[in-house]
Amino acid sequence: MTTTGAPGTTGPTGPTVGATASATGTGTAADALQRPPAEVRHADELAALRADDSGPRPPGWELSLRAARRFVVGDEGAGISRKFVGNPSLVERALVTLATNRGLMLVGEPGTAKSLLSELIAAAVSGTSTLTVQGGAATTEDQIKYGWNYALLVAEGPSRRSLVPAPMLQGMAEGRIVRFEEITRCPLEVQDSLLSLLSERVLAIPELDGADGMVFARKGFNVIATANTRDRGVNEMSAALKRRFNFETVFPVPDLDTELALVEAEAGELLRQSGVTAAPDPEVLEVLVTTFRELRSGRTREGDGVERPSAVMSTAEAVSVAHAVGVRGWFLRGEPGSAADVVACLAGTVAKDSPEDLARLRRHLEQRVPRRRGPQWQALYDARHLLDG
Repeated sequence: MTTTGAPGTTGPTGPTVGATASATGTGTAADALQRPPAEVRHADELAALRADDSGPRPPGWELSLRAARRFVVGDEGAGISRKFVGNPSLVERALVTLATNRGLMLVGEPGTAKSLLSELIAAAVSGTSTLTVQGGAATTEDQIKYGWNYALLVAEGPSRRSLVPAPMLQGMAEGRIVRFEEITRCPLEVQDSLLSLLSERVLAIPELDGADGMVFARKGFNVIATANTRDRGVNEMSAALKRRFNFETVFPVPDLDTELALVEAEAGELLRQSGVTAAPDPEVLEVLVTTFRELRSGRTREGDGVERPSAVMSTAEAVSVAHAVGVRGWFLRGEPGSAADVVACLAGTVAKDSPEDLARLRRHLEQRVPRRRGPQWQALYDARHLLDG
């Protein structure tokens, strides 16, 4: 990570963002990345929105609030793709929050696209989504704020030259959005290191003297944090930290058709990146997504009860299974993938938390699937033996 400039100045944007500029100009650097950041993937749309953006912009923002909303939820008439499948009012509330002095906390079940939403918003507001802290049990305060180049520290003592900025310091100095993923996975003392940053908007560096020891946040700085509801109680946030965030819940995709279209689009893109030229079979995808929805909700589409596995059966997991089904079918047999591949790939998704989950899945295939009509449902039922190992 590059060194942030002096307080009150905008420092370099770092190696990842530097590669973005090159990738946008030639296309070759981006093509070599497995998953470029949002500002690279959608560089043309962001450029078009900036060129056509006449709305009022909050201080420090790259786009107006209306243009940022269009970037996330899409505008078919203007050629802006829909990138987040969810309630547009959630996106509006999130953007309004970031235009204030409160942080944004996105909570919800795993796999509901909280990280994607935070990435898209950061790209629209700040032009970069790469100032990110990945929370975990081993996350330390210096990974959030700053560290030191120890060779320079020993040779010269504490100085701006020996300072190595972490995402929070860089975001404050440059006036950008910082993303904090899985914040509740961090120890409480690490979480609470954000208190003064979010309230006073200043980061103190005790090792430096005078003005060098204080970094004041430029306009445009704010924090988007995410947390999974399944992690509730692991490291419960303090009341003081909660008060500095507005909480928004990201819910699963509400209906089958929307989720099916989303899985088809996302899996299709992943398959193209994997060298698979065959498009996913729509009937196989319908079997897959319907099975996921039933196991997730604990109820079939006919209204009968289903044993719910303890594993997360999210839309993101459905995309991963659809991707694996396509890869398995193409590279093993030269075809798009079948319902039998769905069973084989489901095993590793369901059997994560408890061996009993595989038994629940098998009972679902044996008891519910035979009632369905269609060759792919029959193939799903016939392949249930693949769960035995």
